[in-house]
Amino acid sequence: MGAISAAEVSYIEGGIAQNLRSDGRGRLDFRNIAITTGVIPQANGSSRCKVGGTDVMVSVKAELGNPPKGRPSHGGMQIKVECSPTANPEFEGRGGEELSLELTRGLERSFLGGPNGSGAAIDLSTLRIVDGKTCWVLCIDGLVLSSDGNLLDALSIAVKAALRNTGLPKVEVVAGGAEDEDPEIEVDDEESSQLDVSNAPVIITLTKVGKSYFVDATAEEESHMRSAVSVAVNRKGVVCGVTKRGGEGLEPSTIIDMISVAQQIALTYIPALDLQIAAAESVDPDS
Repeated sequence: MGAISAAEVSYIEGGIAQNLRSDGRGRLDFRNIAITTGVIPQANGSSRCKVGGTDVMVSVKAELGNPPKGRPSHGGMQIKVECSPTANPEFEGRGGEELSLELTRGLERSFLGGPNGSGAAIDLSTLRIVDGKTCWVLCIDGLVLSSDGNLLDALSIAVKAALRNTGLPKVEVVAGGAEDEDPEIEVDDEESSQLDVSNAPVIITLTKVGKSYFVDATAEEESHMRSAVSVAVNRKGVVCGVTKRGGEGLEPSTIIDMISVAQQIALTYIPALDLQIAAAESVDPDS
C-alpha cells in the first residue's frame, strides 16, 4: 500500500480515538472470519482462513524423523511461511523475504513452546514412535495469498485449524528393536489418529495508533501504526508467546495492559473460533 496523506492519517486516528473505525467497526471488533479445512488433499492436514480481505493457507505434512536433541520421547514441529508476490507488490524480493521470516518467527514463538517442548501447541510426546530413534515431525507451511492486514493472527487461526485437521497415519515397528539398530517402520495410510489441539493458541494482535489500540488491523491501519503487540493465548487464557512489532517503544505498563486485554478477548473469541473450526471439519470439502 502506498503512502497515505496527513489528512487520511488524522481521519483514521480520530476515528479510532472515538471508537469508530473507517469500516464501521469499534476498536475491539473483528472482521468476518471464514475457515475451510481439508483444502490440500496431498497433505496430512490443511486449512484456509480468510479474515476480511486477508487470505492465508496452511498445510501440515507428517514425516518420519529423529527426536529433538535431549528429548528422546518427543516428536518435532517445524514452521515456515511464504508470502506470495501476487498477494501484494511489496512482497516482491527482499520485502517479501523479510516479512516471511517475521511471520515465521512469530508463529514459532507461539506454537513451538520452550526448549524442552513445554508450552507447545500440542503434546509433542504424542508424536513419539520409538524413543530416541524415530518420531513424527510435523512440517507446517503457511502461504499468504492475499494481504489486507493482520497476517499473523490469520495464520495462527489457519495453523490451529490445519493441526486439528491433521491425521497421523498408523505405524508399526516391524524390526530394529536392538539398541544399535535403526527401527523399520510400516506406515498404514488407511488408518489415522487426530491431534489434540485443545490447548493450541491463536494470536490476538493489538495495534497502537495515537493513544489507542485495537484488534484486527487492516493494511491501511497498519500502514501508520506506531507499534503492535501480538499475544498468543489459548482458550484457558494462558499466554504462550508475545511478539512486539513497530518502531515506537512501549512502557512496560502499556504492554502488560495490552496482554491483559488480549487475555480478556480470548475468553469469548477463542471458543467461538473453536466452534467455527469444528464446523469446518464437519463439511466435506468435495461437496
